[in-house]
Amino acid sequence: MRIGRVLTADGPVHVRDGEPGLVAIEDPYAAFAAGRAPADRGTATGELLAPSAPLLVVGIAQNGPDHVSPVQAWLKSPRGVVGSGVTVHLRRDAGMTAAEGEIAVVIGRDTEGLTAANAHEYVLGVTAVNDLSSPDRGAFDPRNFEGKAGAGYTPLGPWIDTEADLDTVTLTLRIDGRTVAETDAASYPVPLRECLAYIASWAPLGPGDVIMTGAPFTNVPIEPGAVVEVQVGDVLLVTPTR
Repeated sequence: MRIGRVLTADGPVHVRDGEPGLVAIEDPYAAFAAGRAPADRGTATGELLAPSAPLLVVGIAQNGPDHVSPVQAWLKSPRGVVGSGVTVHLRRDAGMTAAEGEIAVVIGRDTEGLTAANAHEYVLGVTAVNDLSSPDRGAFDPRNFEGKAGAGYTPLGPWIDTEADLDTVTLTLRIDGRTVAETDAASYPVPLRECLAYIASWAPLGPGDVIMTGAPFTNVPIEPGAVVEVQVGDVLLVTPTR
């Protein structure tokens, strides 16, 4: 199932992709906790939003072939989350901008008891995320606050794929229609489920929270005006910039 959110006259509503239409559904997190698929609630129309409204967005660092230290985590503001198709204004005062195509994991329920072995039991699904960054700020701000804090710097979605394989889902990054990186979860130096277990061992996570699992192969400099596409499995995220 592909789960998203739309903005209706009554506020955000969860939907599933009915191909071609949208079908309103009950709270998918409540259904996930109950061990069942969310029930349909009729048709829905409206503007597609980011598929999750996380209270916590966690990034994974050190998940690359050249890093000798264990994975580490850092936080990114949920207020930077925007949907697919939203144009992002790149900062001109922070040096180079990098697009980082990543596999994003959307948590389905409270993570007490999560381990690497059972991590899939806590995951609603995966989606695409573009972790826009200003890496030059790292020389002054090793905590990643400035380099990751731009408005709209976390494009997410547009769908959560509940059937994608956490261990093998594919990841492609395109800039202006040109493929610049292709990889998959199986190629990550540290598996996604181990990243989840690490984070859950230190911080509680809950329904809708988003884990960005790192960009060991998909960090590419971009210029204003670039159109960035991040595809995770069948989920395609498009981010125009200016």
